[in-house]
Amino acid sequence: MTSPPVRPTPVSLRQFVLKVHSRCNLDCDYCYVYHSADTSWRDKPRRMEAAVAEQTALRIAEHAVAHRLPDVRIVLHGGEPLLLGAGRLDELLDVLGRGLAKAAVPVRFSMQTNGVLLTPDILDVLRRHRVGVSVSLDGTQAGHDRHRRFPKGEGSHRRVMEGLGRLGESEYRALYAGLLCTIDLADDPVDTYEALLASRPPRVDLLLPHGTWDTPPPGLADRANRVPAAPPVTAQGVMGDSGETPYADWLRRVFDRWYDAPVRETGVRLFEELMAGVLGGSMRTECVGLAPATLAVIETDGSIEQSDSLKVAYEGAPETGLDVFRDSLDDVLDQPRIRQQQSGADGLGPTCGRCPLLAVCGGGLFAHRYASGSGFRNPSVYCADLAALTLHIRARVRADLAAPPQGLPELDVTGA
Repeated sequence: MTSPPVRPTPVSLRQFVLKVHSRCNLDCDYCYVYHSADTSWRDKPRRMEAAVAEQTALRIAEHAVAHRLPDVRIVLHGGEPLLLGAGRLDELLDVLGRGLAKAAVPVRFSMQTNGVLLTPDILDVLRRHRVGVSVSLDGTQAGHDRHRRFPKGEGSHRRVMEGLGRLGESEYRALYAGLLCTIDLADDPVDTYEALLASRPPRVDLLLPHGTWDTPPPGLADRANRVPAAPPVTAQGVMGDSGETPYADWLRRVFDRWYDAPVRETGVRLFEELMAGVLGGSMRTECVGLAPATLAVIETDGSIEQSDSLKVAYEGAPETGLDVFRDSLDDVLDQPRIRQQQSGADGLGPTCGRCPLLAVCGGGLFAHRYASGSGFRNPSVYCADLAALTLHIRARVRADLAAPPQGLPELDVTGA
C-alpha cells in the first residue's frame, strides 16, 4: 500500500490586492478585466465601502499575526482606484491603516493607476498615507495612444504625462514607484524604453500581453491549441529560428540597451529577476521563477479571489467562493490552485519538468499556461520566447563574468 502524497506546507499570504473601484475611466483594448473571458466585473459594486475595508483589514491583521509576518503589502487596484476621489480614498486608507495598527502590523501601501487622475488633492492624500504609485505608460505617444484610450476614442498619453509631471515634483517624488508598460510588437523596443526613461522612473515593468493557448496574444496566433509536448531548449539553444520568438527578439533589444548603458538609468524587473535566476539567486515575481504564490485579491464586495490575471482563462477562473465576512485568509491557502502555485516544480506539467531552464523560467505566469482540457499544467504560451530571452541574458552575464577586469591583463595559464 502506497502512502498518499504529502502536501507541501502552505506559505502565508503577504500581498493583498484591493479592488477599491471596479470601473475605469479608460477603455484599453488589451485590458484583462474588461476585455477577456471573465465578465464578473459587471456584477461588482462600483466602490469598496468602508465596512468592507474595515473587515478586510481585520482579516489581513488576523493572518499577519497568526503567521508572525514582519509586514504586509496592500495594493490599491481597480478598475481605476483614483475614481474614488480624494475624500473617499482618504477615508478608505484611514480605515485600513487603523485596522492594521490595532494588530501592530507594519503595512506598505502601493497603488497601480493609469495616472490620468493624479491631481494635487489626490497626491496630497497619497503622500499623507505614504502610498507608492505605479503608473501605466506604454512608451511613446503613438504606442501608448494606440491602446490606452478614453471610451470616446481619445488617447490618454497627454493626460498621463501631466500626472507623471506632478508625481515627479519634489514634494511627491518619493511616492513614485515606477512604470508598467505592456509590450506591443509594433513599437520599436528601444524607442519605447527611452520614452519610458523620460519621467525618470525608479523601476520599469515590461509586461507581456495576457493570453493563453486557447487565445494567444498578438503575434502568436500560430500557437493556438499547440501546447508543446517537449521543452523548447536543445543543446544548440531554442528550437526554431528567431522569427518564432518575436517577444524575445523585442525584449533582447531592450535588454542590450539597458544592460550596456554606462550608468544605471532605471531598474527593469523582468531583466533583474532573470539575471538573479541565471546566477542561482532567489526570484520574487509571479512572472518567472518558482517562488510560491503569496497574493490574494479582495473585490469591492469583499469576495476573495486569486490573481486577477486568471480572468484571461475562462469565466470565473479567479473565484474561490470565499469572502472576508465569512472566511479567513487562511482558507485561501486550501484552494487547489493556490496549492498548485505554491508547490514549485511539482505544480508544473511534464514538459516544464524536463526543461533545463525550469528553475529560472518556472513555467512563466500561471495564467499564461492555460489550455482547455489540460488546465494550467502546461508551459507558458510564451514558452519559446521566455527560453530565448533567458538564454540571451545568461550568455551576456556569463561573458561578463568570464572577462578579465577592465585594464588588467589576462593571466597566462598555459605554463609556458
